[in-house]
Amino acid sequence: MNKEKTTYDGLSIAIHWVSALTVIGLFAVGLWMVDLNYYSQWYKPVPHWHKSVGICLALLTLFRLVWKHFNKPPAIEGARWEVMAAKVAHGVIYLLLFGLFISGYLISTADGRSIEVFNWFSVPGMGELFDQQADIAGEVHFYIAVTLIGLVSLHALAALKHHFINKDNTLKKMLGVK
Repeated sequence: MNKEKTTYDGLSIAIHWVSALTVIGLFAVGLWMVDLNYYSQWYKPVPHWHKSVGICLALLTLFRLVWKHFNKPPAIEGARWEVMAAKVAHGVIYLLLFGLFISGYLISTADGRSIEVFNWFSVPGMGELFDQQADIAGEVHFYIAVTLIGLVSLHALAALKHHFINKDNTLKKMLGVK
């Protein structure tokens, strides 16, 4: 019997919400930390935490894609254009996330040092691969982050629209309720 799923599985739901909160938190912390000066007590620990959480999010995102490959999600609800827009938005969100991971890596390792992830393990650095790598990657990182937050906001608004206006199951699926 081929019964279609009506909700996401518990692990997919947990990964979604942890990822969402982490992206929002990293964005807020990233905006705050660029204004820290050398004499701030947060000057060293906050970038360390930002990088560590970013690397953990990258690993979680890779796991999420593998998990999604083996665990078919429920069907997307809505008009044909909404289904297509949702698929494109999800794809772009993943591309932006990987753009953030790569640009963050390029910023952090331009001086050749590795990235220490909560003192659990190190991600080796490759050094400066092109002139002004840290500055260019920093600009790219910022604009990708702003774009991602904008798209994530649209994603959330679309879920709320489906819940309150269309009165369909879109939001409930990601909350794990029928």
